[in-house]
Amino acid sequence: MTDKRDLRIVFMGTPDFAVATLKALIDHNYNVVGVITAPDRPAGRGQKLRASAVKEFALVKNLNILQPTNLKSEAFLEELKALEANLQIIVAFRMLPKVVWQMPAYGTFNLHASLLPQYRGAAPIHWAIINGETKTGVTTFFIDEKIDTGAIIKSETTNIDASTTVGELHDNLMTIGSQLVIKTVEQVETNSITTTIQPQTEDLKTAYKLNRDNCKIDWSLQIDTIYNKIRGLNPFPTAWCHLDNNEDKPLSVKIYGVEKVEDEHNFEAGQLFSSKNELKVACQGGYIKILEIQLPGKKKMDTKSLLNGFEFSDGSKLL
Repeated sequence: MTDKRDLRIVFMGTPDFAVATLKALIDHNYNVVGVITAPDRPAGRGQKLRASAVKEFALVKNLNILQPTNLKSEAFLEELKALEANLQIIVAFRMLPKVVWQMPAYGTFNLHASLLPQYRGAAPIHWAIINGETKTGVTTFFIDEKIDTGAIIKSETTNIDASTTVGELHDNLMTIGSQLVIKTVEQVETNSITTTIQPQTEDLKTAYKLNRDNCKIDWSLQIDTIYNKIRGLNPFPTAWCHLDNNEDKPLSVKIYGVEKVEDEHNFEAGQLFSSKNELKVACQGGYIKILEIQLPGKKKMDTKSLLNGFEFSDGSKLL
């Protein structure tokens, strides 16, 4: 039987996605000596300070929490050294300075929600769906100087169905990822890790940061492109466009659940068709049937509820 190393783990993460991994570490009785997460931030209408999902979980488990604003500050580095960790695990945090990731004796590894080297960057789950991928996965790798380029430790693949939304894929990868981290930690523990250098590939796809511009729907595009984009942004941060309902100015609307109806037609892209129970939009190769929508200042609602109280004028369009 192989002697197991005595691990002292520092965990770094911020959103819900990271909580599943931290929970798995605790459930497997690993010694988490510190949790590093983002500072509390103003949120909601009252702009009250809100703790990160990781901090909320760490408080319940009575874990030692650090919330540095500057990862290079002497005060933080001293606190981190004092934890005497020999392994650091990163899940959905931020880029680390070399002085931090080089600190532990057994290294610092990251969980990334793609099959590296594809979809390096900030939003890998979204872009896999937006680009119409049928497979994706999770990867653990040792951190180096660049973003998501370090030596791969382990990976796990999963399928993306034709109707999968980013919310569903997020939750699936969150679970698979937490299990992959445990398998990786077991290998660190038994000193049995083998790594693979990321292959140099010509056709690299990047997981660009999402912003208002790249979340806007272009109704002139082909039906599959539009459909994939909407489900790749549902329910967060959500695809949007303008509704021209022949009023003073177009309304900014968010589109959530949709279906696609492939059909040949000669209607203008973005033209809206509404009936008692249905709302659909013309695009290249058919129609996008809207199932859930949100108007400015309103809550998200299903189309039937919207059509009960909102009237679309003749010739209304989505822009």
